[in-house]
Amino acid sequence: MRITLPDLLRMHAEHTPIVMLTCYDASFARALDGAGIDVLLVGDSLGMVVQGHDSPNPVTIGDMAYHTQAVARGVRRSFILADMPFGTSQISPEDTFRHAVTLVQAGAQAVKIEGGSEMARTVEFLARRGIPVCAHIGMTPQSHHQFGGFRVQGRDPVVAQGLLQSARDLESAGAAVILMECIPRLLAEEIHAALRVPTIGIGASPACSGQVLVLYDVIGLGPSPLPRLAKDYSTVAGGIGAMVSRFAEEVRNRSFPTAEHCY
Repeated sequence: MRITLPDLLRMHAEHTPIVMLTCYDASFARALDGAGIDVLLVGDSLGMVVQGHDSPNPVTIGDMAYHTQAVARGVRRSFILADMPFGTSQISPEDTFRHAVTLVQAGAQAVKIEGGSEMARTVEFLARRGIPVCAHIGMTPQSHHQFGGFRVQGRDPVVAQGLLQSARDLESAGAAVILMECIPRLLAEEIHAALRVPTIGIGASPACSGQVLVLYDVIGLGPSPLPRLAKDYSTVAGGIGAMVSRFAEEVRNRSFPTAEHCY
């Protein structure tokens, strides 16, 4: 039976960790689905790990729809979350809705939108029209030019307060999930405690409701050296299924992430 948004909300309420991995095609979708991964994120990270770009920004809505369709064909159980690529949510709520519909029609059960309080009106517009939204705050890769690279966000007290306020505003607007990337551990824990909706961490805190990593990092195909937030499971015997199962096990028993993977 397919995992639904109410299932994710129930897992959060019951303190059952949510396991998420990126996924870009049907073959990996079948492997991850079979290994019990709760959420498959069709991430615009495909621009870097699949297409070979140095950022996710060249990815188009057509690319995202294509890969979402491929992932959907390989899934029986996992929840499918799809990224809104650069330029498709930083516009009017009405135009954002049309792009989100494209991803839902391709097989996504929810869409992920980068940005803080400035995206609250867009999140509300989508949520009121039946499209669940995962809001992405902290180090938002589509804004890497503004940040001067893929850098930790929230070490400055003013920025930290802004991230906390953004999380609250996005939840109030109807965001179903908040994803926090590359923010200091104590700040991630403060934000998590302030919210009622599930939080997903990557380079954040083990206190989050769940964790996500890029699949290619997990199976040993990531860059060398890996970013601090990632972990390579390629030494686990038994193939890709065993690697991602070990990741899922460590998220569920809260042995991943450790302080080594947080900021």
